[in-house]
Amino acid sequence: MSIEQHSQPTDDRAAVANSLDEMLEALNLGIPTAPDDFRSGFVGIVGRPNVGKSTLMNGLVGQKVAIVSPIAQTTRNRLRGILTRDDAQIVFVDTPGIHKPHHELGKVLVANARMAIHSADLLLFVVDGSVEAGGGDRFVAEWLAQAPVPVVLGLNKIDLQTDPTVEESYAALAADRGWPIVRFSALQGEGTEELLQALIDRLPPGPFYYPPELVTDRPERFIMGELIREQILLHARDEIPHSVAVEIDRVEETPKITRVLATIHIERASQKAILIGKGGSMLKAIGTAAREQIQKLIDGKVYLELYVKLQPKWRRSPARLADLGYRIEED
Repeated sequence: MSIEQHSQPTDDRAAVANSLDEMLEALNLGIPTAPDDFRSGFVGIVGRPNVGKSTLMNGLVGQKVAIVSPIAQTTRNRLRGILTRDDAQIVFVDTPGIHKPHHELGKVLVANARMAIHSADLLLFVVDGSVEAGGGDRFVAEWLAQAPVPVVLGLNKIDLQTDPTVEESYAALAADRGWPIVRFSALQGEGTEELLQALIDRLPPGPFYYPPELVTDRPERFIMGELIREQILLHARDEIPHSVAVEIDRVEETPKITRVLATIHIERASQKAILIGKGGSMLKAIGTAAREQIQKLIDGKVYLELYVKLQPKWRRSPARLADLGYRIEED
């Protein structure tokens, strides 16, 4: 279940405080009083691109909140996934992968990832445990070493690990900074319970920030757009890497069906031809797969109509980026 936000948050806690009461009243949801031994907080999931951050958050929350694909930098926005247990509530903040930006969009993504540490109670540094630590990992580690909150090093993809000496490179990286290491596989679920307990043990006593029923505070329209973009990456990943954005133009709900109209923005005319495909075959395949995912999201029938629009150099225009929902989030 998701809820609609009506204002841009200034930080994670402000997002809860400023607009949550009004939204919950409309949804007839309430925030219970936490017991004395209850722990809660915001956990920033940080790391290089394509190390499994979004897969991990989806698995921990128990529902698809963030889109995933084999393409690096799939995550573009700071996404919050909410896990509520009897003893704790964890608000996971999935961030774009830390990378060297090559355009205005990249600068926005990296800036938002960096800002995540300032509103977190705890940071989970996720690395690809199937390969040795590289320069990108060391760069992120140096940056996180300056964070004013605890850091847990999460060694992901242990199911793909074939060389036991790989862990030594991460052990050295963590030992220099006094970080605990937790081994797990986000895809297989192995070790995730141990990871959760390690995170809860390091969270402070606190209240419920959200009603227990919620798994994200992102609006359904936003998630619909992300589900469409996910299918574009999966179906046309070699031809359309990151120069695509999805805008939900209209959502019409009736008792029998939900109609969704969306526009896919691309930068070059050649990309438009690829996305549409011969006789509209590619766009049809993307639409069919995205419709199935959206139907799971809303638990109902969906009619999805997609349009492809040419927007030259949209990733380099701060104004166009803001129109499409990509902006540096205030801390």
